[in-house]
This record gives sequence, structure tokens and C-alpha cells, in this order.
Amino acid sequence: MIRTRGLAHISIPVTDLERSREFYTQRLGLKFLSAPPKSGMAFLDAAGDCVILVKVDRPISTAGVRAVHHAFMIGHDDYVAAMEELRANGVEILSEEDRRGENVNGPRFYFFDPDGNTLELIDLTSYKGDKV
Repeated sequence: MIRTRGLAHISIPVTDLERSREFYTQRLGLKFLSAPPKSGMAFLDAAGDCVILVKVDRPISTAGVRAVHHAFMIGHDDYVAAMEELRANGVEILSEEDRRGENVNGPRFYFFDPDGNTLELIDLTSYKGDKV
């Protein structure tokens, strides 16, 4: 059996690399690593996890499918301020919930990036995988 050790990176499709790079670094606080020439990609760091923005011609539609999203963890003390900051910068909060007793637990809220990709910010209180 193959035994994975974690995720090396996630890739997010974007139509405007520069606009999305600005959104992810300025709004979500990811650190810019590099954008290799002619690659159509920007490599970002999210607290030790690699996020790659990948240039596509058209957005990949996941409209109405909230289950298809990317979740970023934030600290408990930063949760409310993060939501307020996004709203202050014109980002609509789609919904908010606090799951308990499931696989991935804690308060979280959802919103779109500039291409309509659904994102989640979560104050992760527990993860069932930690017990495996």
C-alpha cells in the first residue's frame, strides 16, 4: 500500500495571475515565493504549505458546489478580525458555521476569490486524522 505523508501543494486555477497573487497575498496573508517566467504559475506559502496559482483561460466552474473549496487555517484570536477585514475590502461572506464532532471541526466561513473559487477560513479546533 502507498503511504502518503501529506500534501506537497494545492493548485488553484485563476484567470488573472497578478490579480489573484495580490488577493492571496494581500487579503489572506500568503507569502509570495516565485513566479517562474512563462510558467503561468505563482508559488505561494501558507504557513509552510505550498499553494500554486495556475493560469487558466476560463474559470473552472464549481458554482453551487460549496463542497469543492480550499480551506485555510487561521488562529482563534484572528477569526473575527479576518472576517471583518475581508468584508471591509469588498469580499462577501457566503456563509458561516461551527462544526463539532465531525472530521474537521471548528468555526469557519466561506467566500469567493476573484475567479469564483470557494475558499474557507477555519479556526481548526480538532481534526479526526490526528487520532489515526
